[in-house]
Amino acid sequence: MVRSKRNWDEDDVRINKSRQFGSSNKARARTKDRPDYANADTATIIEVDRGRVKCLIQTKTGKLIITAMKARELGKKSVVVGDLVSVVGDISGSDGSLARVVSVLPRKNSLTRTIDDHANDERVIVSNVDVMAIVISAANPDPKIGLVDRALAVAYDQGIKPIIIMTKKDLADGDEFLKIYQDLEITVFKIDKSSNLVTLKKELAGKITVLLGHSGVGKSTLVNNLLSTPQKNSIKSETKSTQQVTGAVNEVTGRGRHTTSGAIALPLSSTFDSDEFGWIIDTPGVRSFGIAHIKPSRVISAFPEFTEAISNCKKNCSHNESSCALNHWPGFNNQNLARLASLRRVLSLG
Repeated sequence: MVRSKRNWDEDDVRINKSRQFGSSNKARARTKDRPDYANADTATIIEVDRGRVKCLIQTKTGKLIITAMKARELGKKSVVVGDLVSVVGDISGSDGSLARVVSVLPRKNSLTRTIDDHANDERVIVSNVDVMAIVISAANPDPKIGLVDRALAVAYDQGIKPIIIMTKKDLADGDEFLKIYQDLEITVFKIDKSSNLVTLKKELAGKITVLLGHSGVGKSTLVNNLLSTPQKNSIKSETKSTQQVTGAVNEVTGRGRHTTSGAIALPLSSTFDSDEFGWIIDTPGVRSFGIAHIKPSRVISAFPEFTEAISNCKKNCSHNESSCALNHWPGFNNQNLARLASLRRVLSLG
């Protein structure tokens, strides 16, 4: 007979108190019935900070910003800036009020990246955006083709309009670099700290724009110049500073310092009902932007002039083989071929 090394006694026995003292103290029985959120309000996420989020919501008295917590069942990384969500609870926006995000509505698009090109490690940065502003600097640090190409691939894949904003034009003209993208007919803005941004503001008015770029290219400075006036909460009328912290470029490595810790949406106008009202979503400077999750055929199909040719490609065509219909389509002219070559380079197909 095998004996235990420990001598057990009655103190080692655990008693379920709910059973010991009768049915009146029993734990509440679980139910399969789920809460009904049919009357939940819809809001837009403008900032995520751990378990709390800030939302823009339309009420009977106008638009206002509220604070909410995420329902536990949504998970830790279920909500990103730009998401449309259903909220319940206190949506007054008053001091100490706290609503609850109970569901995330379907996204029309999302800006995602994979870490070091691992397709299974896909991360959503923001969602439901209209414009992707790829911010590069003419110098210090020098513009990188890799980041621009990868960002364009994601933009075309998700149906987001890309534009290029080149900062620090006072240090270099950057024209040679920009020639690479002229066949794709992308709108380009060249600016520095003293530039008049009226034309750029008109381009972004009424849209949700995400800024994407390496650290040190001047994204935070650009945001500060775009946001000419402080924004106000429509309920309390308390001034909320939207000035972003700026950082310098390391002279040894040529890399910038992260000054934005997480994506945050900032209003372009101090008045929610203004015709020029729109959102700028500032994101942390990226050093890795993998696109292993992007399908080349989906990117190329975003260009209507290639749709008919692609329909004649073989199944699972990589669009980088001699039999690809894009290589032999009779309707192509020199401009079509130049745009196709640029797209293939963007996707590292050529």
